Amino acid sequence: MVEKLRLMAVHAHPDDESSKGAATMARYVSEGHEVMVVTCTGGEAGSILNPAMNRPEVLENMAEIRRGEMARAAEILGIQHRWLGYVDSGLPEGDPLPPLPEGCFALVPIEESAEKLVEAIREFRPHVIVTYDENGGYPHPDHIRTHEVSIAAFDAAGDPERYPEAGEPWQPLKLYYSHGFSRARMMTFHNALLEIGQESPYTEWIAKWDPNTPDVLDRVTTRVECGEFFEQRDEALKAHATQIDPESRWFFIPLEMQRRLWSTEEYELARSLVDSTVPEDDLFAGLREKVSV
Repeated sequence: MVEKLRLMAVHAHPDDESSKGAATMARYVSEGHEVMVVTCTGGEAGSILNPAMNRPEVLENMAEIRRGEMARAAEILGIQHRWLGYVDSGLPEGDPLPPLPEGCFALVPIEESAEKLVEAIREFRPHVIVTYDENGGYPHPDHIRTHEVSIAAFDAAGDPERYPEAGEPWQPLKLYYSHGFSRARMMTFHNALLEIGQESPYTEWIAKWDPNTPDVLDRVTTRVECGEFFEQRDEALKAHATQIDPESRWFFIPLEMQRRLWSTEEYELARSLVDSTVPEDDLFAGLREKVSV
């Protein structure tokens, strides 16, 4: 008998959950497992990236609007959702970089934010946690801090001496990093589009890549088959209407081509407290035979 398992994905901003691993989550929900997304910040500092939403009243109510977008995306994916409650740090730009705003997530002491995540872990009791690698997926201060907080909480959640006021100890058994934007994946679609005489949305990105930089695909241990859920993923992403232009490159590759050429989402097994043999095709590998809920 396959028991119901629980997956928690920890993200920096609303919309990150829909662009990183959404089809995987939708698959596991469809199989009867429980999935929770924890969003560390409200995304208040995000720019309006969809021209159709670029209106003064939207900018003035960005925090409220992004909360509504997140609720809609969670409904589409069938997941549970929890806000960690911190303020978006923004992406600093300039040379030298300006200081981060006082009180933002990236400046909150890790011990403080980790305690709040530990509380969420002990309440939901996930068997698996997914977050970002040490580079944050890309170097946004909130993404890097999300990685740091997730590691600290994974280590502390099962220790009864850590954060005793945060609930009964619970030790997650596996920790993964999400790797959704590999060079190999982009090159696969880039070449496929050129072969049929279509324009590639990746040309500019590819031209800027240093060929000596390792591809994150080299770190991947786990590829989850989830092409059946790509349409659900895209609908969840479009729910974040302030951040996603439905005419943008996100949706340029036909779903049929995606399913045919690259129907998986990729992860790196960073920590495991169960016997795990890589490569894997399941975030719950090694757990299904052992866990009873």
